Amino acid sequence: MKIDKNLTDSIDYTKLLFTDLGRLLILIILDIIPIVNLIVVGYFSRVIKEPPDSKELPPLENYFALWVQGLKILVATIIYMIIPIALIIPFVVLTVLLWVAFPGLPVVSWLVAIPMLLIGLLLAFFVAIILVIAIVNMVKKDSFGKAFAIGEILGIVGRVGWGTYILWLLVLFICALIVAAIGSIPAIGWILSLVIGPIFGVFVARSASLTYSEGVTPEAEKPPVEKPKAVEAPKETKKGFCADCGAEMAADATYCPKCGKKQ
Repeated sequence: MKIDKNLTDSIDYTKLLFTDLGRLLILIILDIIPIVNLIVVGYFSRVIKEPPDSKELPPLENYFALWVQGLKILVATIIYMIIPIALIIPFVVLTVLLWVAFPGLPVVSWLVAIPMLLIGLLLAFFVAIILVIAIVNMVKKDSFGKAFAIGEILGIVGRVGWGTYILWLLVLFICALIVAAIGSIPAIGWILSLVIGPIFGVFVARSASLTYSEGVTPEAEKPPVEKPKAVEAPKETKKGFCADCGAEMAADATYCPKCGKKQ
């Protein structure tokens, strides 16, 4: 996979948002509202489902279906991250208690919490590597269970190339840091982040979709085609003739269909 081509194609695709400013404005507004913003996440999934040669953005419609898809992505992400989060929480709780109510917490608490934090962050890093393609696989296959088909996911990443794939993730991470830096600009940063959020989301979704396509065969992305069932040819019926009237009849018939005489 050529990362520069992937990013260039993704940028060109994201520019299509500016051909319909009404759609972009709706995405920005929806992205501001908690819980409702899952609709925007669901829209990103539609971007993922678009084929690599698509030159059009998917329509922004059927909001409930988009919300449900966004919820699936959220749930899958939580399931993947539940162990790292569980390891990180003790450190967060201790930090809050330290600053709020219990400045004299015993040292042993930190001796447990800090290693758990480091392990949790390290585990979260490795999980995130798999999570990206896991979400794309779920969306592409339209199956929640495909988010956890680890062997299939590792096979896709392997065909992309682990070195290339991790380098691509690193580039996206740097882009995310730049977006975060823009959002931290005093006074206007929060406004800029509201506008950039959906735009950056479409960019990431498209780039992830292109990366995924590099790791699967064209046949793998097509839905399975059922083979038509073989139709048996009608069996030929042996024919005979009535001994009395000479009428044509089935060879195993007991009575003549014309004269009714027993054969």
